[in-house]
This record gives sequence, structure tokens and C-alpha cells, in this order.
Amino acid sequence: MNSITTGARSAYIGVVRTIIGSIGFSGKPVIVKLAYQYGVDVLTLLALRMLFSLPFFLLMAWWARSGSMTMTRRDWLAVIALGFIGYYLGSYLDLAGLQYISAGLGRLVLYLYPTIVLLLSALFLKQPIRARHLASLGLSYGGIVLVFNAEAQLEGGVARLALGVALVFLGAITYAVYLIAGSRLVQKLGSMRFTAYASITASCFVIATFMAIRGPAQLAVAHEVYWLTLVLAIFSTVLPLWLIAEGLRRIGANQVSLVACIGPIATIALAQVFLEEPITLAQLAGALLVLGGVMIISVKP
Repeated sequence: MNSITTGARSAYIGVVRTIIGSIGFSGKPVIVKLAYQYGVDVLTLLALRMLFSLPFFLLMAWWARSGSMTMTRRDWLAVIALGFIGYYLGSYLDLAGLQYISAGLGRLVLYLYPTIVLLLSALFLKQPIRARHLASLGLSYGGIVLVFNAEAQLEGGVARLALGVALVFLGAITYAVYLIAGSRLVQKLGSMRFTAYASITASCFVIATFMAIRGPAQLAVAHEVYWLTLVLAIFSTVLPLWLIAEGLRRIGANQVSLVACIGPIATIALAQVFLEEPITLAQLAGALLVLGGVMIISVKP
């Protein structure tokens, strides 16, 4: 009886942490768009985010160091490459796309990454695409078209929306590549250690790029931007990473995939509250189609 109670309590904690972590991640596009209102550009915003996040990533790496396997030179090179692709390039594309589209649409497009993993796995790893996979692709991309059309009717400027969607979708592709290519290292090093090292690498790339192109003087921005990027770093980057990792440890990937579907819906709600982005029935229907499609392939029987 005791073991059952302990297991149920652990699962409950895992679910709660996954929900909080997913909501934390869902706030990222909202905070980014709030920062854009103060005239900050993509590279400066990304540099500030990484500067505030780097100490926490270093702490995360220190925390995950004990009992870990020794890394080879090949492992280090892979971590550096994946950090650049998944967190530097992917984050830049995501932030750049949010200049042109709503936070809700941006989050839904980024949430397509499991379907991209499916397609890349079929293309390069020769994994078969089954009927449920085709249903997933139809639902997910049909939902994006529905949300895109609804936003185009509200905002106009189809070319601007298409550019934003394309940039965020490219960001989703880089993240999918990161997941596929990094799967071996995740199994070897553990998700926390791998994520910490890849994030530190990306932070160094971002900061070095900013200093080379702009210089430290360009970090002088409105004080509201500093507060927003601090919130972005802690509550929408570092803390959610740890919470989701804890959720994976306690309830497993299947349940985390299911619970994490709250994320895009939370983004739409937060965007309505803080950015006054309108919510229409077409947008909600499209969001449900995307989530349904992603769940078909993310949650295994």
C-alpha cells in the first residue's frame, strides 16, 4: 500500500511539474513580443536572454556532472554542433518569426516539430510512414492553414504572415534535427547533462556573435527589456527545462507528451491577456487540429 501511495504521489508531482513547465515554455513568445514593443531587435534580445540564462546552464551542468559517462572528442564536437543548430540557430529563427506573426500562431507552428521528426526519420532513417502518421500530418498542417487564414483575415498582409510562419517553421526544423541527431548523446549522457552542455554552447555562440557584430555598448536598452529578458531566461527557459526533465523522470515521455499539449493553448490564453491578441473559433479549431495531429504521433500506445 505504501509503495502504491508513493508511486501515485510521484506521478502526481510529475504531472504538476510538467504542466507548470509547459506553461512556462508557452510564455516565451508572449514575453518576446512584449519586448519587441520597446524597439529591441532579435540579436540583442537573444543575447540578453542567453546572458541571463548562462549562469543557470552552468549550474545545471555542475548539478548533472556526478555519475556521468566520460565524453569523447566526438561527443564534444557533436554537442557543440547541436547546440549551434538547435538552440542558437533555432532560437534566432523563432524570435525573428515572432516579429511578423501572433504569439499563438508562432507557438503552434513551432509545435509541429514532432511531425518534422517523423518526416526526417522517414527520409533519412527509412522509417515507414503508416496510416496514423498520414492522419497526423493532415490534421496538423490543416490546422495551421486554418489558423493562418483566420489571422490573415484579422491582420491582413499575407506576405508578412507567410514570412513569419516560414521563419518559425525553419526553427522547428532545426529543433527536429537537434532531437534526431542528439538522441544517441541523450541516451549516453542523460537529458539534463546534454541539454546543459548544448545550451552553454549556444549561449557562447550568441554572446560571441553579438560582441563581434554590435559590441557591449549595444546592450544598453530600455530597463523594461532587462526585466522581460530576465523573466524569459528564468521562467520560460531554465526553470521549464528542469521541470520537464523531472516530469520525464517521474511519468515518462508518453504522459509528458500528453500533458504538454496544454502549452499552445496556454500561449493563446496568455497572448490574449497580455498582448490583447483576439481569439476566434477558427483559431481554436485550428489549434485543436494541430494538437490532435501531434498527439497521434507523440503519444505511443
